[in-house]
Amino acid sequence: MSTDVQTTKLVVTGMTCGHCVASVTEELREVPGVTDVRVELVAGGASDVYVDSTGPLDLAAAKDAVAEAGYAVTD
Repeated sequence: MSTDVQTTKLVVTGMTCGHCVASVTEELREVPGVTDVRVELVAGGASDVYVDSTGPLDLAAAKDAVAEAGYAVTD
């Protein structure tokens, strides 16, 4: 059985602080298959968010999770 981890990069706008990062991380970890989330915060700009998952990431669910935290994924 393969346990290859896939990493997907999302670009999230609107985060300004550690609380923002925590909110986005918490919501993304609720997405099925997500094993880890890493954020490179650019306060007030576009931050890179790396999402590790056990299979292809459900992008719609990930975007919904980020929106639930109050932020947006740019395309």
